Order: sequence, then C-alpha cells, then structure tokens
Amino acid sequence: MSSGKMPLIMGVLNVTPDSFSDGGQYVDPELAIASAKRMVIQGADIIDVGGESTRPGAKPVSERDEINRVVPVIKALSTQISMPISIDTSKPAVMKLAVKAGASMINDVNALQAKGALEMAYSLAVDVCLMHKQGMPETMQTKPLYQDVVTDIKHFFEQRIDACVQVGIPRHKIILDPGFGFGKTLEHNLEILRRFGEFKQFKLRLLAGLSRKSMIGAILDDRQVESRVVGSVAGAIIAVQRGANMVRVHDVLETKDALRIVQAASGDTIG
Repeated sequence: MSSGKMPLIMGVLNVTPDSFSDGGQYVDPELAIASAKRMVIQGADIIDVGGESTRPGAKPVSERDEINRVVPVIKALSTQISMPISIDTSKPAVMKLAVKAGASMINDVNALQAKGALEMAYSLAVDVCLMHKQGMPETMQTKPLYQDVVTDIKHFFEQRIDACVQVGIPRHKIILDPGFGFGKTLEHNLEILRRFGEFKQFKLRLLAGLSRKSMIGAILDDRQVESRVVGSVAGAIIAVQRGANMVRVHDVLETKDALRIVQAASGDTIG
C-alpha cells in the first residue's frame, strides 16, 4: 500500500435464499436496504447486490426471479445511499434493468460470456468486472485442473479483455477478478494469492474476493463460515499488498479498520 490510496471496499449484499455466507438473511428488501446502509456507515465504498448464488453446488436462478430480487433493492438503495451500487449478475436482461434502477457497475462471474452480455455491457457504458471461473457453480469444485493456474487465468483475461475492446468497451472501464474459489482447489487459491501481483501486467484495476470462502475455512481447520472473519481480513490485506485495488467483503468494518492500520504503519496518508 505504498501509493497512498486506500483500496475500495465492496460490501456484499446477497438477496438470495442460498448464498454460502448470508443466504436468506436479506431476502426481505427492507432488511437488505438496512444492511447496505449499515455497510456504508462502516466504510463500504460500493455495494454489490446479487440475486443468484454462485457458491459451489448452487442451482441456476431464472431471469424473472433474479430481476424480482435485485431491482427493487437497487431502486430503493439508489435514492438512499450516495455510494455506487454494483449488480452481481451474468444475465444481460438483469444488467439492463439493474443499471436502469441505479447500478453503476456490472460484476460478472461469467466475464460477459453469456449471449448478448458483451453488447449489453457496451450499451450501458458502466464499469464491468470480469471474473475467472472454471466450470459452472453446480460442478466447478469437482476436479478443477490447470497447467499453471495463474498463467491460465492470465490467458483467459487476455481473451476477455480483447473481446470487450472489440465490441467497444474502453479498457479503463474493465476490472479483473481471478475468482478465488471458483473452480479452484485450496492450492490453486493459495498460488493465486501468492502471485496476485502478476495480474498487474494488464494495468487494469484488480478485485480480490476471498471473504469467508472455503479456502479460509480449510486453512483454519475447517472453520465454520461465521468464524472466518479474521482469516478473511488477513487474506484481504495480503491481496491489497500484492496489488488489489478493491476487495469484496462481508465484514466491512473489520476490513476497513485493518487496512487503515496497515496504511498508517506504511507511512501513507489515510483515505
């Protein structure tokens, strides 16, 4: 953290019944809005709203159900908080209605590979995060294999950046996320974290999402989800020190506090 600029904290708001960490907690729009407001007070710079769980083993959600979950929340939030809102989706129709409702970023675990997603992202002219994953959520953790996980992800990023640029999406609107836990073993995840700095070669913003994931639980002797806060914060700090410009987290206050301490200790100006 030598640049003096605090990384952005993206607060996770899952309006789903089955997300791995907070599934079912914020299905009620009023509870979701209250949670988002709390995260803003705690220091979130952006709220990431998702209506379809992408945890290992998750089943797909219909376009209609996803729209019904996320659009009312985004519409309400856009009038009640000043922070940007991100829509966590892979479906072009959801992207369109979410941005119309007030979202200013698309966070796509499928890296705009769905039919029409590239063109939709271009037409909406908002920032877009391209995440790497191997396989689909239902089966992605079965037997993930790579020649070299970081090199393979970098090759994937090259292809998706090119695809974005070809439809007219400016490079400066692209954010990259290597996708911790999405079709990766524990060793794959640790290798990505160790070599996270290699993704800086693209000269684009980098997002890291390790919060409460199974890799944290596995390192801590199968620790349960709700007891992975400290491990998640440690992971976020390491990712930031190795180049992440944004961290996607469930525990906003704890992450913000830790990053401020690290920044102060490194002699930077606190943001």
